[in-house]
Amino acid sequence: MDMHRPAEIILTILFFGLIAGSYLAAQTPPPPVFEQPLLVTSAGQSSGDAQIALQLAKRAALAATLSKTGTGKDLENQKTLVLVLGASMKGLGSAGLDTNKEKERIRELVAEAKKKNIPILAMHLGGGQRRGELTDEIINEFLPAAKMAIILKSGNQDGLFTKICKAKDIPLIEVDKSLDAVEPLKKIFKR
Repeated sequence: MDMHRPAEIILTILFFGLIAGSYLAAQTPPPPVFEQPLLVTSAGQSSGDAQIALQLAKRAALAATLSKTGTGKDLENQKTLVLVLGASMKGLGSAGLDTNKEKERIRELVAEAKKKNIPILAMHLGGGQRRGELTDEIINEFLPAAKMAIILKSGNQDGLFTKICKAKDIPLIEVDKSLDAVEPLKKIFKR
């Protein structure tokens, strides 16, 4: 028996083990760790969904503030921006905004967050009934800016969130009901 043969076998096993480990690590990136305090704001003026996001953050014992029409000024002393994606024509009207004004507000807010190195957590809590043309426009434009997304599964039946998150390498957490988002929130924020 060749004396080098056992060493070659061991090296081959180690080599393929490293490749497999690297592949698995690339497929399951660790979730980003967000910091507190966090600003919760609606992207689309679905104020009920933004209010739910605030309550979920509070149940997760997070220091959170809600500003339904948040601006860059509201990011002062904040370490995470939570964009709650979901459009409501009634909410837009109540806030005195139209679609273009709302999108511009969100663009400016996202730009300011990037400038201040404040990571964005996207949430979609309205499920399938909150999806529609305007919500989809908001998702397509602003989800790519997120570091992570937490959504209701029922809002992803067409795979839009999955497609965007996969293309942009954004970790996506899908939950069956809003209350199920509390545990992931606890895990992704530093204490």
